[in-house]
Amino acid sequence: MIFDSVKRRLFQDKAVRTILLGAASTSILVVVLIFLFLGKEAASLISEPGLSALWDSRWIPVSFQEQRFGLLPLITGSVLVTLLATVFMIPFGVVSAIYLSEIASKPEREILKPFIEILAGIPSVIIGFFGLVILGPLIKSIFGLSTGLNALTGALLLAFMAIPTVISISEDALRNVPLSYKEASLALGASNIQTIWRVIVPAGLPGIIAAIMLGMGRVIGETMVVLMVTGNAAMVTLNPLDSVRTMTATIAAEMGEVAFGSDHYAALFWVGIVLLLVTFGLNLIAQRVLRKYQMVS
Repeated sequence: MIFDSVKRRLFQDKAVRTILLGAASTSILVVVLIFLFLGKEAASLISEPGLSALWDSRWIPVSFQEQRFGLLPLITGSVLVTLLATVFMIPFGVVSAIYLSEIASKPEREILKPFIEILAGIPSVIIGFFGLVILGPLIKSIFGLSTGLNALTGALLLAFMAIPTVISISEDALRNVPLSYKEASLALGASNIQTIWRVIVPAGLPGIIAAIMLGMGRVIGETMVVLMVTGNAAMVTLNPLDSVRTMTATIAAEMGEVAFGSDHYAALFWVGIVLLLVTFGLNLIAQRVLRKYQMVS
């Protein structure tokens, strides 16, 4: 009886371990299949006109004279909008999370939390309409521009979309810091503000970094807002007041009308490959930062 019970338990443990391993391996398999699919559809561009065409500074996929498939303007546009949105997103998101977690009273928290969750659920097309009607003309009048559809407008709206994600995850990370850390700091004579910035925030930093990376992931992958308010001018620039075009907007705007199997079709899949590699790289960087922080702490 005892032997059969132990044997049954070992079998159950092995079965559960196998199921969990299969579920975890599925994500790896999906990523590999996505890379293979993108590579298959993009392979035709390697022979003609060649990968060197992707390093061009112009994106002119439809032309009666010369088609040009340079990814540099799309990459710089995506990088510019992402960096600007991150600059706006981090201070507002992290400071708001600290306030909700450590300073706000319970009634304040009960009022603010639902509003933050509502902001996270607003459709991106509605935020795009807001940018077209309100924010774009406002930025145009403030800076005296010919148009308000530029990288700055897109970055502000993307930061607005990502801030609720950063707040929610960062607040959870801060609230999961053991209460003994705070009590020990206060017992040693530190003020509440000193305890927050020197004890609680460093202890919750891995969760905050994860929140920021998730926010950046949403910014990079967002399509509708950047398609509506960044101007869609494919040019290499680092000026926030210039119109830009991102990789996601290019795929969304052109994939539906491109000829299947054409060079333009393959070039769009190369845009997707670059976008996937950038996202993959961000995840690797986040893991390295978290691992280094954990080793130091």
